[in-house]
Amino acid sequence: MLTLGLGAAASLTLRPLTVAAPAANPGILHLPPAPPLASSADSRDIAEWRQFRDRFVTRDGRVIDTGNGSVSHSEGQGFAMLLAEWCGDRVSFERILGWTRSNLARRATISSPGHGGAPDGCRADNNNATDGDIAIAWALQRAAARWSVPAWEDLATAITQDIVKLCTRDIAGRTVLLPGAYGFTRPNACVVNPSYYNLPAIRSLAALLPGTEMRRLEADGRHILAAGRFGAWRLPPDWLHIDATTGRMTPATGWPPRFSWDAIRVPLYLAWAGLHEAESLRAAATFWEAARPDTLPAWTDLHTGALSPYPGHEGVRAVAALTLATRQGGGLMGGGVVRPEFPQVATATDYYAAALIMLARMASMEAGRGAAAGWLPAEGAA
Repeated sequence: MLTLGLGAAASLTLRPLTVAAPAANPGILHLPPAPPLASSADSRDIAEWRQFRDRFVTRDGRVIDTGNGSVSHSEGQGFAMLLAEWCGDRVSFERILGWTRSNLARRATISSPGHGGAPDGCRADNNNATDGDIAIAWALQRAAARWSVPAWEDLATAITQDIVKLCTRDIAGRTVLLPGAYGFTRPNACVVNPSYYNLPAIRSLAALLPGTEMRRLEADGRHILAAGRFGAWRLPPDWLHIDATTGRMTPATGWPPRFSWDAIRVPLYLAWAGLHEAESLRAAATFWEAARPDTLPAWTDLHTGALSPYPGHEGVRAVAALTLATRQGGGLMGGGVVRPEFPQVATATDYYAAALIMLARMASMEAGRGAAAGWLPAEGAA
């Protein structure tokens, strides 16, 4: 697997919020696997990609997280590979892939927890970050189709097989995605990160495997995202605790109970998947319409309702623009509709803000194209 571990979180004691578990797989809609989208960026997207590449990607293909001590991790490598493929930049794609394989890959699947050596700018950890692995596998699958490189699809398949084997569990009748192979199961419970459910990627990667594991993961993920919402705004938390016996969900202790920097990717991926009636997407749109719409808060506390005392960065603004476009009916590409206005990468304060801007741009193109290709579910099917 292509791996980098998650950093430890400070321990907090929080009064839990709970929601009742939905019935196990009630009339679940297992969508057929979707092939990689043949989407291409326009000239403005390519110009923005070049800004991103020049600011955050080194000559040898390392993506630098400037807001996090200039470390490099599988998330950043995967996002950059996706963007390079989307913009048709094969030279950068191969450079980023080469650095990733040389520095973050493991020779075999993970068999035991522990720490190992790592290059400068990397945190040594033999655990993986599942969202990074998903992004890398999806980028490889797409690049294999675009540039006719079967070996990249083989690598995408191997990574996807490892994700299923090491990072999924059957919890209360559902297939659950673990954030990493180790450290997220508890006695009779598990902890998940809702933002790791990159639904368009999971659905595309399902085409690589003969079984139904990825299709069930995608379908069960949609139910978890719908049910695991809290507070006045009914939003997903950054980290979610699931009881293995009852399936009841609470914001996980050990992290603030917030819709924040992680959970912001939930509406991003739902919009990308074309699930514009999904509860979490509509709740995020309502939140951004009503909660300080002039500045957009960086987070909200799902217990107290408090808003961050500072505004969200340009990445927040980009995801909010994408989300509100789905609410306003036709803001996304498809049928000749004008795309939302996104902040420019040059205005982003750091890597993550710039990555969200670019991913929102990419999602706004591909949601419409996916709908046109007929691979999205009927409205309300989630």
